[in-house]
Parts: sequence; structure tokens; C-alpha cells
Amino acid sequence: MALVFTGGTISMRFDAGAGGAVPALGAEEILAAAAGIREVADLRIEEFGRFPGPHMSVAREWALRNRLAALVAEPGIDGVVVTHGTDTIEESAYLATRSIDTEKPIVFTGAMRNASELSWDGPANLSDAVRVAASADARGYGALVVLNGRVFSAMDVTKAHTHLLDAFESPGLGPVGVVDDGDVVFRRMLPPSSPVLAPPSLAEPVDIIVAYSGADGRLVDAARGTARGLVVAALGRGNVPPAMSEAIGRCVGDGVPVVVASRAPRGRVGQTYGYEGGGRHLARLGAIFTGARRPQQARIDLMLALGAGLSGDALRAVFDG
Repeated sequence: MALVFTGGTISMRFDAGAGGAVPALGAEEILAAAAGIREVADLRIEEFGRFPGPHMSVAREWALRNRLAALVAEPGIDGVVVTHGTDTIEESAYLATRSIDTEKPIVFTGAMRNASELSWDGPANLSDAVRVAASADARGYGALVVLNGRVFSAMDVTKAHTHLLDAFESPGLGPVGVVDDGDVVFRRMLPPSSPVLAPPSLAEPVDIIVAYSGADGRLVDAARGTARGLVVAALGRGNVPPAMSEAIGRCVGDGVPVVVASRAPRGRVGQTYGYEGGGRHLARLGAIFTGARRPQQARIDLMLALGAGLSGDALRAVFDG
């Protein structure tokens, strides 16, 4: 099994000069705190970097994705565990599950507390992640995120709290499994997913613009001149204020695809409302609806699809379902 260390809070400790937690620990130091972890599986260690979650740029996420794809292609590797900053772990995990075609487990983990805190959760999370990656039952689930004894699918997990140990949730669905006293127990299956997209590179920039009461078209118009695509985190069912809808129409008219998700954490977007700025109106303008994808997921799918050269009906098909 491969362990790929990218950094995050799991690798941090308090630094008096910085006035807060900073990356400090290497892979072997973290492993030394996870008692018995080497008894679970034969481990091959790779140090990808020591990046805080917000430092994972598109280029770094794509480089990580490519490294993971290469690892799971090796016959001697049965699974991969990735340590990652929790601020962006769901995006890197979603990118992996949407672009790597493999039955082998790819398990992301991290920590909500750093090594200087008494409640440092990193070693336990890492141990749990290795157990999940070593489980035959984890095959076929795509990328997984393991934190606080719970196993989540990268297709629906999100960070729902800023600092508690149980910060991660799959809204409306719950985890796919748990790690219970060392045993990995899966509780639900996943529905069939769309085919993976594996372009030579990600298209960027793709921006996310959030709708709010009174929002106008300034941000959409600003993105229109530079963005390859745009995701709108719309209100409710997929609605925006009228002035924002006008800018969306200009964006689509200029050939920049606009994908509509919701800023609400649960539910699907749809064409329920026909007023100006409502979902039906946006669809008539040419916007694409994302189903139940959250904005950050829709952005990744749009970067993958545009990177693969998709447009028109082929681009819309990526977001069907």
C-alpha cells in the first residue's frame, strides 16, 4: 500500500514565531505516533509535500491526481492513502474519484487538530484510513474520505463545521461506513456514477460566484472576460436575482458555459420557477443544471469536461443525473 503525504493540519504543530500552527512533521514522525499501523499493511511512503489545505492549487491537485493514477496502475499497489489538509480535501478527493478509473481504494484523511494539541486526531485518522484502504470491501467505492471513525464517499462528502472533530458530513446521506474497534464496516452502497473524465489537463480558470439577495451582474461580467467557465452557487432550487440572470445570459451568449448549482447543502437544482432569474428562465438562457452537485464539485466537473474538449450536448451530458 502507498501512503502519500501532502501536508495539512495532520502535519502541523504550534509555532511561536508564526503565532499558530504551521507544517512541521514529516511522514515518519506522523507514522511513529500511529501505534500498530505497520501491522495493518506493508507501507510504501511518499512525501508529496507539506501544504496547508488552502495552498493546494489547481496545478498541485492535478499533479497529485496524476501521481495517484500512476500508483493505482502499479500491480504491486493494492490501495493508496493520502494525507491532506481538510479545507480542500473534499475537492482533491472528488477530482480523484471523477478522473481515475480504478477498483482500488484511494483513501484521503487528515486532521482537525494539530500535533501540539492534546486532542490531535491525526494518528487515529491515519490508522483508520490504512485499515479502510486494506479492506477488500472498499474496492469499487472510488475515492473515500476517512475522518473521526467515519468513512465517506468523495462523491458526497463536505466539510460542514470549521473546527469540531466530526466536521465532515454527507448531507442527507450519511457515511458509507465506519471503523469500529479496528473493523471496517460498510453500511450503504453507492448508485452508479457517470463515466470518469481523464483529460490531458484541467481547463482553468473556472470560477464560482455565489448568489445572494440583491446580487447584480458585476462579478459574472468580470469573470466573463477571463474565465473558461463559470459555476453559479444559486439560491435555493437554482434561482438568482434578475440582474444576475441578465449577466448570465451575456456570459452564455459569449460562449462561456455557465453551470448552476445551489448554495444550499442538500437537494437538487431544477427548473421549477419561471420568473426572471428563476431556474426555468436560466435554462432558457442556456445555463446548465448540475443536479445535486455542490458548487465546488460542479467546478471540478466543468474543469474536467472543458479540459477534455467537451461542448454543447456532450458538456451537458456530464451534468445529467
